[in-house]
Amino acid sequence: MSRHRFHGDATRFEAVARFVSVRFPTARYVADVAGGQGMLARILGKRYGIECDVVDPRGWTLKGISSRQEEYSAQMADYYDLVVGLHPDEALRQIVESATIRPVLVVPCCNFWSRSDKLGQDELLRAVSAHHEGLGGRSEAVHLDFRGPKNLGLVLEPPCE
Repeated sequence: MSRHRFHGDATRFEAVARFVSVRFPTARYVADVAGGQGMLARILGKRYGIECDVVDPRGWTLKGISSRQEEYSAQMADYYDLVVGLHPDEALRQIVESATIRPVLVVPCCNFWSRSDKLGQDELLRAVSAHHEGLGGRSEAVHLDFRGPKNLGLVLEPPCE
């Protein structure tokens, strides 16, 4: 990974990929929303045999990474086994809405949840969790094994039928 430049802790990609492989062992097709260059997708594929699309309108993916150069919409979720948002910025709300039909791992970095409220990391996670649980889903706070402070996330499970 040393050939590529990333902001933040570059080990976050391996940590999240490892978490996904352990926590979601049956997931075979994953959406990496706002996945930038696609390093998470590359590790999921090469180390864990999990197919992954980067869905990101910027189109910055590394060579050989499967990608969709478009904005993510929650309607895309039924195409995947799992939706991942690792520091997804503006895609946060659509990723959370995906959890009504597919499992989601979201690790927000910024408050793109509420334009009217200033939310710190803990408040943001509580707001997202409360929203999802209000729709009948389940949420679980998770601490991912890379340097913080933006290493706290949520696993969101769809409502039971």
